[in-house]
Amino acid sequence: MSREVENKLKQLLAEDKIWLIYIGIIFLSWYSNNLERKYFVFNDNISKEEYRKIMIFIFLILIIVYFYFLKSSIEDIKNIKPSDSERKKTLIYLSFFGSFFILVSGLIFLFIALVDDNLSVELAFN
Repeated sequence: MSREVENKLKQLLAEDKIWLIYIGIIFLSWYSNNLERKYFVFNDNISKEEYRKIMIFIFLILIIVYFYFLKSSIEDIKNIKPSDSERKKTLIYLSFFGSFFILVSGLIFLFIALVDDNLSVELAFN
């Protein structure tokens, strides 16, 4: 088995673990929606604070995941060979930019979760 195939298999194993993390985040998001609803219907400040803590936790986890993908994209750039096709090089760079902007969006959503005391902005796991 070639080194390239071994690396792809390692990446797939890591991505399988990330899917499990995403499933956990989906359940946390569902639970946080119930807390947010409870806050708006009953003006329950305890639910509001619990909702905020969960959203901050979710976006911290997502930033770690997004950073992993950015790091992987950087490794792909480092592994570009002069013999690689222009199309492959372009796709690798586009993947890097996509990963970079997803990380930036996660940081923005985390910032919103940290400073939005009144829940005036709807945050969602994107």
